[in-house]
Amino acid sequence: MTSTVADGGAAPNDSTSTVPWTRKLGFDRFSGLYLIAGFFIFFGLTESNYLSWNGSIEFVLTEKVIVCMLALAFLVPLVTGTFDLSIGANMALCLVIVNKMALETDLPDYVGAIVGMAACLLMGFINGFIVVKLRVNSFIATLGMSQVIAALIRKIYEGGQITKALGDSYINFGKKNIFSFRWPGTDSEISLPFYFLYGLIAATIIWYVLEHTPVGRHMFATGGNPEAARLSGVKVDRIAWGSLVASAGIAGFAALIYSWKFATYSNTVGPPLLFTAVGAAFFGASQLKGRPNVWGTIIAVYVLAFGIKGIGLRYPREIDWMQPMFEGLTLIFAVALASRQGAVKVARRRSDPRDTPPTVVAPPPDPEVLGA
Repeated sequence: MTSTVADGGAAPNDSTSTVPWTRKLGFDRFSGLYLIAGFFIFFGLTESNYLSWNGSIEFVLTEKVIVCMLALAFLVPLVTGTFDLSIGANMALCLVIVNKMALETDLPDYVGAIVGMAACLLMGFINGFIVVKLRVNSFIATLGMSQVIAALIRKIYEGGQITKALGDSYINFGKKNIFSFRWPGTDSEISLPFYFLYGLIAATIIWYVLEHTPVGRHMFATGGNPEAARLSGVKVDRIAWGSLVASAGIAGFAALIYSWKFATYSNTVGPPLLFTAVGAAFFGASQLKGRPNVWGTIIAVYVLAFGIKGIGLRYPREIDWMQPMFEGLTLIFAVALASRQGAVKVARRRSDPRDTPPTVVAPPPDPEVLGA
């Protein structure tokens, strides 16, 4: 006679009972959204200006468009299993060219923007040559190139700042508001500049290429298993090379957004944003899809931004040390979370005989990822 649960037999196999409650609530894929909601609730209740459009939200949305572009610049080669640590230097290179040409030539500012973008693409091409043809590890190659670019920037301009060099027509092309709405009977005005729209368009294009084109599928295949992708006919070297060129171009576009927003050049712009961009790219890899992706990266940028904004309002005197502490802990947490979930693969220490050579790659693609 078959035993039942009442008789002490085995319970029916219910696979849903073994699923952790954290996964049921989506903490593994939507932790960033939960964090933003938590920041809004906590700081919104404790800081009066945190949820105001003019006092906080507009500032964060517009200020972090530049960081979003740099994070996406890091994301694109990361998908192929390649690092680009020169994105901050490339941004600074484009920015100094735009402002220097505006300061010392009579050419239209748009010419300087084109020249700056071309210079970034050239740097990305050189990065690709060093990584693909000379077989230098991308981490070392792009880190070295960042210093080469820094030297070029000093050769181009040795001063500290360039201000008031860009014309009003160039600035208004990016800084002019898309719309401006004032609440009836109040002084509160809601507006967003055009460069915010340009950043959103750029992010949408990158998302579409990665998620809905053969090029994007080949990029994920290259990052997931380069040898299998090569045997399947994917030109992995060309894909990796192209991703570094694209990364440099996106970093240059971040410089254009900066020039529209601030209309100035400073020798402190660019490389200091690298840390936040890298942290956002890794944190974003654990969001939504469980692998490097555009919208997860953008969510991660704004998680960091709204968190830091709240800390700055609540602890204004301690923000100088609390911000780097928050960003550093977030990067450690992000890499650990992404590695644990398989969003990226980080090799163990070489002291363990089971280890493989250090590398960071995207997770293996779905079976249909190699399809054209």
